[in-house]
Amino acid sequence: MTTQPAVLEICAGAGGQAYGLELAGFHHELAIEIDHDAAETLRLNRPAWNVHEGDVRDIDGRDYKGIDLLAGGVPCPPFSAAGKQLGADDERDLFPEALRLVKQARPSAVMLENVKGLASARFRTYRDSILSELDRLGYNAEWQLLFSSEYGVPQLRPRFILVATRKALFKHFAWPGPVGTPPTVGETLLPAMAENGWPGAKAWARAANNIAPTIVGGSKKHGGADLGPTRAKAAWLQLGVDGRGIANEPPSSEHPVDHVPRLTNSMVASIQGFDQAWQFSGRKTSVYRQIGNAFPPPVAQKIGESIKSTLGVAHKRNRSNLRSIA
Repeated sequence: MTTQPAVLEICAGAGGQAYGLELAGFHHELAIEIDHDAAETLRLNRPAWNVHEGDVRDIDGRDYKGIDLLAGGVPCPPFSAAGKQLGADDERDLFPEALRLVKQARPSAVMLENVKGLASARFRTYRDSILSELDRLGYNAEWQLLFSSEYGVPQLRPRFILVATRKALFKHFAWPGPVGTPPTVGETLLPAMAENGWPGAKAWARAANNIAPTIVGGSKKHGGADLGPTRAKAAWLQLGVDGRGIANEPPSSEHPVDHVPRLTNSMVASIQGFDQAWQFSGRKTSVYRQIGNAFPPPVAQKIGESIKSTLGVAHKRNRSNLRSIA
C-alpha cells in the first residue's frame, strides 16, 4: 500500500500536470479526461493509472472522500484571449464541477490551473465567487499568476493557479520560488536539430538565444498544427523557426546551413517541459494540440512539492495526536 499522498485529477489532458504531480510525490487515484487521444496518452505512459475517459460530470466525489488533493486544468476557452471570454456563460466552464467535487470529496488541498486571461479585471467577480464558495466549504485559497520560464521551462507561458487548503493548513503553504534562468530554445533543441546531421544546427542554436513564445495548442474547432497566430509566428521567426506548420522529422544533412526549420511535435514537447520518455497517442494534429494545451510538468512539480510539504504538516499533527492519545 502506497504512503504517497493521493490525487484526483480532472481534465487531465495529455498528463502535463499529472506527470509533474507524480514527480512531486503524488500518486493518482483517478485521472479524468474526455478526449480519447489524450486519455490514450495517459494509458500509454502509465498503464497502472485508473483513467476515466469521459465527462467530469460522471464522477461522484463521495467515492474519493478525504483524498489528499483535487487537481486539474479546467478548460481555458471561457477565459482565453483567443476565445470569446464568456466566462461563466461558456458551457465549457468546469469550475462549478470542480467545486462540486470539492464539496463531495472534501480533499485536504485543491490545485486548479488556467490561462492568464482569468486574471483580468473582467473576471474579478467570478474569481471572488470561487474564493467565497471555497471559504464556505472550509478552505482558504489564493490565486497566483506564475510564469513557466521561472521554473526551468524555455517559454514564458503564464499560468493562473488556484491553490486552496483546509483553513488550518493554509498558513503553512508557500508558493514555490523561481529556480533560475531558463534554458534558451537553442540550448533545449540543439540535440534534436542535429540528430539527422543538419550542418546548420549549431549556428541555429546560437542564434535561437531566447525563450520561446507561449505555445498555443488550439482546439478541435480552432487552430491547427502550427505555432499560433501571426504575432506568435513572427516571434518564432526571430528565433529562426518557421512557425507555419509542424515537421515530421528534424532537418537532415541535405538541408542547407541557412535552412529555417520547423519544429517537430517532439521538439514542441521539449519546449513545454516534457522529457523524451513521455509519449503521445494520436495523429499529428491531435498530438500537437495535446502538447500545446498541456500544463508544463516542471511547474506542476514545483507547486505539487509545496502542496505536499503543506500536507506533511497535517500528517505530522495526526501522528502527534495519536501518540498523545496512546
